[in-house]
Amino acid sequence: MYNPKSLKAEEFISDEEILDTLEYAEKNKHNMELIEQILEKAAPKKTGRGVECAGLSHREASVLLACDIPEMTEKMYSLAREIKEAFYGNRIVMFAPLYLSNYCVNQCVYCPYHYQNREIPRKKLTQEEIIAEVTALQDMGHKRLAIEAGEDPVNNPIEYILECINTIYSIKHKNGAIRRVNVNIAATTIENYRKLKDAGIGTYILFQETYHKESYEKLHPSGPKHNYDYHTEAMDRAMEGGIDDVGLGVLFGLDMYKYEFAGLLMHAEHLEAVHGVGPHTISVPRVKRASDIDPNVFDNSIDDEIFAKIIACIRIAVPYTGMIISTRENETCRNKVLGLGISQISGGSRTSVGGYAGYSDNERPHDTEQFDVSDQRSLDEVVKWLMDMDYIPSFCTACYREGRTGDRFMSLCKVGQIQNCCHPNALMTLQEYLEDYASPETKAVGEALIAREIHNVTNPKVKEKALANLEAIKNGSRDFRF
Repeated sequence: MYNPKSLKAEEFISDEEILDTLEYAEKNKHNMELIEQILEKAAPKKTGRGVECAGLSHREASVLLACDIPEMTEKMYSLAREIKEAFYGNRIVMFAPLYLSNYCVNQCVYCPYHYQNREIPRKKLTQEEIIAEVTALQDMGHKRLAIEAGEDPVNNPIEYILECINTIYSIKHKNGAIRRVNVNIAATTIENYRKLKDAGIGTYILFQETYHKESYEKLHPSGPKHNYDYHTEAMDRAMEGGIDDVGLGVLFGLDMYKYEFAGLLMHAEHLEAVHGVGPHTISVPRVKRASDIDPNVFDNSIDDEIFAKIIACIRIAVPYTGMIISTRENETCRNKVLGLGISQISGGSRTSVGGYAGYSDNERPHDTEQFDVSDQRSLDEVVKWLMDMDYIPSFCTACYREGRTGDRFMSLCKVGQIQNCCHPNALMTLQEYLEDYASPETKAVGEALIAREIHNVTNPKVKEKALANLEAIKNGSRDFRF
């Protein structure tokens, strides 16, 4: 039944194929010759076009994940770092979530927004409250948001989401502006995806939670989300609706991680086979405590070592995809996985509805949180932390605004050429942050970083223009991009 080109969930995410894959991986987890061949296949190759990677099939990648030989794990980590450097360099894109509403009609057993939860107050932001929230986010320095809302056709209809997006884009406060809105809302219709596309969204994000159908239906006992096929096939409807950048993810800890890993990669292969474009991003959240949710109830939790290996193997298997880690994870964990494949992180995040306006960096409401935030540092602290490790915090949104999306983005990314735009754009948006929002200590570190990194722009004309733009930003101009 397995067919990556099929539009039926049970055929492009085949339970039989996943089980066969896991059996194959277990049999070959100590097959050194095969593992070396897989690593060699995945290694970056220089070509006349640039740097290219073949990636791996879900079966090949599952062998790597199953392998428990320490020296081979270190080889995987080394290769993941090499691939991450080839495609994303030392840039880390910054974003923040904005929770619009926690009204929800689903009964997801891992999420505190489920409709039976009486512990949390229900809240939905008005447009005036959204203006206040976005102004607070702009005053932190954010340029990119991911909006979140529960599934409720009465309280959170598509018209409400569209109105919120329009409001967010309209707010210009001092030198601040949200230049890109990503959307993480429930699976919907082709018509509604067209409306989101017309509203100018960036990436449409939808986590599968689990690819194991039987577990999925138990974890979603009632509500629209109970329909496994409709949910799993959502990305195809989004693509048909004109959204060419989509983001996948599973909630690790709900089911067997090796099963989820294989299913996730099969979904990526399906998108590539049908639409010619794989996932723009892959997220790797883990189950966390919240309101009436106890993560210890779920018996498939994974430790930090397995988590790091999952991230490395995803990077090796899907070299071009952006990889996201949120403030669900603490500073130590985020530090470990940054070099193994992560290219986007959140900073200064609040997971409450109305969690930004009126609160200082050290204050945060907890009554409507979707999950406990493990990394509670301010955006400025996260930015400085990244720069202290020689990463470039990037607030760039140029690709979306210049039409480099879908296959146009991937054609550049897959040969490593996107860095010709991304590296100088990252430096220019960082300079904006330093001028407008950074603490004196962070600004000093950032100025030194930019002075070093500008010399890594290899194209002389681009470097000359970037230097001129950096100077113009210091003198008050904003929003330059390649």
